[in-house]
Amino acid sequence: MINILFVSLGCDKNLVDSEVMLGLLQDKGYNITNEESKADVVIINTCCFIHDAKEESIESIIEMGKLKRTGKLKSLIVTGCLAERYREEIFKELPEVDAVLGTTSIEAIATAVEESLINTGYQHFDDINYLPPAHEKRVITSGTYMGYLKIAEGCSKCCTYCIIPKIRGKYRSVPMENLIKQAEYLAGNGITELCIVAQETTIYGIDLYGKKMLPELLERLSEIEGIVWIRLLYCYPEEITPELIAVIKNNPKVCHYIDMPLQHSEDTVLKRMGRRTTKEEIKKIIADIRKEIPDIVLRTSLITGFPGETEKEHEALLEFIDEIEFNRLGVFTYSPEEDTLAASFDNQIEENVKERWRDEIMALQQEISYDSNSKLMGRILKVIVEGYLYEENMYLCRSYMDAPDIDGCVFVSSEEELLSGDFINVKITDFNEYDLIGEIV
Repeated sequence: MINILFVSLGCDKNLVDSEVMLGLLQDKGYNITNEESKADVVIINTCCFIHDAKEESIESIIEMGKLKRTGKLKSLIVTGCLAERYREEIFKELPEVDAVLGTTSIEAIATAVEESLINTGYQHFDDINYLPPAHEKRVITSGTYMGYLKIAEGCSKCCTYCIIPKIRGKYRSVPMENLIKQAEYLAGNGITELCIVAQETTIYGIDLYGKKMLPELLERLSEIEGIVWIRLLYCYPEEITPELIAVIKNNPKVCHYIDMPLQHSEDTVLKRMGRRTTKEEIKKIIADIRKEIPDIVLRTSLITGFPGETEKEHEALLEFIDEIEFNRLGVFTYSPEEDTLAASFDNQIEENVKERWRDEIMALQQEISYDSNSKLMGRILKVIVEGYLYEENMYLCRSYMDAPDIDGCVFVSSEEELLSGDFINVKITDFNEYDLIGEIV
């Protein structure tokens, strides 16, 4: 029996690929292990979206290479974005690697294992615009009752800072019938919350059906027995339609939550980024959403320190954040990525300036978040139980306001035993900047 240790790095979309590959390996009779000491084969599904992600991927390969040199590990396989982007360099720079697969070649994972146990140097790269068959069966690794449903591959927006189109290809929607089958499989295996992901979810179907089909997809997913929550991530503001807002408003299974990555507020910066919207358009769509869905939770992500950004543009961004009052917000310092247009721009910003601007944004957001949470005192929220914290003697839960792994939590004390996956009603009794504390109603 060959034991395989699988390391999944990067985004939730990458995690879906990892879970599919694990399913393919299980079908071939391989045993999956979480222990390095028992592994015959290690597979690292890598990320290289930004510099830090690239470094983490390389460090993971080097670390597992050390294990290989002890003789315990028989082969080391690298898949995903780093493999796709640096296919020519990997074998030369990282000789401990035995096999490499590109981003669209996950179906070759079992062959890669077989070949790597015989010889080094196996590689398989399909066209990055190829859409691999979407497998229903996968190994769910979240450890909770949440699962990601990846509805499309790639991206065609070509923002100046982003390498994704060059390593993941153009935007390709997964056929709806296949997505329904995947969701039914997840529900049949205990998943109660679906997180809808893609590089951009809002234009789902436009390449297959000639129009945006996300509203219809959400309606059909909501018909699946066992699914309680459906959460929308990565909705570009310029693509949000009245039809989508109506589904979020009226379908009881669709969480009143939208992840809307904006990157910046100022038109001058947005234009240099290659974004396809303006500040006024962003403000209008947010106003429209909040008018129709008053309890909507809006999350965004921003980039600070983009080439050419001025102190005045940064101050205007702070004013925008203060005005809009996002419920959730994350900010990244700009990372110049090779082969992107922005990396060649003049007026690159010093790291210390980027970090100062990031800290100022997060300090402001902390105040906004604290104020937002204070308004939840006494409110009753439906939450999902995710686990028990023995040291704190409290249950770890999430409300519709909290996406897994990126947002806050609701800590709940209870005399009666609660089971992971339970949905319960909780009265909020305390709070801090990011988390809530409550008791069972």
